[in-house]
Amino acid sequence: MTKWLSRVGWRHGVALLALAFSLFPIVFVVSAALNPLGTLSSTAAVPTGASLGNFANLLSGTDFARWFGNSVLIAGVSAVASVFLSALAAYAFSRMRFRGRRVGLLALLLIQMFPQFLAIVAIFLMFSTITDLWPAIGFNRAWGLILLYLGGALGVNTWLMKGFFDTVPRELDESATMDGASHAQTFFRILLPLVAPILAVTGLLAFIGTINEFLIANVFLTDTGAKTLSVGMYGLVAGERDNNFGMFCAGTLLTAVPTVLVFQFLQRYIVDGLTAGAVKG
Repeated sequence: MTKWLSRVGWRHGVALLALAFSLFPIVFVVSAALNPLGTLSSTAAVPTGASLGNFANLLSGTDFARWFGNSVLIAGVSAVASVFLSALAAYAFSRMRFRGRRVGLLALLLIQMFPQFLAIVAIFLMFSTITDLWPAIGFNRAWGLILLYLGGALGVNTWLMKGFFDTVPRELDESATMDGASHAQTFFRILLPLVAPILAVTGLLAFIGTINEFLIANVFLTDTGAKTLSVGMYGLVAGERDNNFGMFCAGTLLTAVPTVLVFQFLQRYIVDGLTAGAVKG
């Protein structure tokens, strides 16, 4: 027994500690969401009671349904559009040789070192004018925020996709060209089905990053009905953190539903996309 503990047993102990450390926040959030009192001061890791009152108050007393719809719309459209744009750029950088190719790749990588929030003052001034001229894509509009997010669509995703495109044999492109296929036909009919794993990975990362984004959305969206989940949920605890903590945790659990569904839908591609994209053929 002593020999087993010294060689293997202590590893199980470390694993259990790590598991308890990682699960405690989740258990605490679930306990707070089910807490009938719904306050931070009355919440413990082990709930003293269970009630769905926080969920009912959240759905009936706030615009959570609209926030949820706004977030799914913005995150979904942004993720699909950013994946498409990144795939087009990755195809060009991987398959074509042109002047400025290397400089363009390095520029995409260097630009990502500066977060988009650094330009928030310039963005605010630009959209102040855009809102007056084209209100449909201005402040408090989902399409305006989508366009803003797409401004940073290229970057790391393009590098990931390029690495995956490089693993696809060029002979497939040549065979398609010999059969009379254009670049567009080769891209959509031959290459895209082969690189589906990396499309799934980048799409999932883009969806998670967009649905959790707060700083830019908080500046861009001020009307209650136009807010996303992150901005609306922050408003619940910004002024009355203790009283609305139960509703906040209930909303947190509901917010995780879209991400889990997207992950379940794409999970068969995730492992292949994360590993094969780092291999260069």
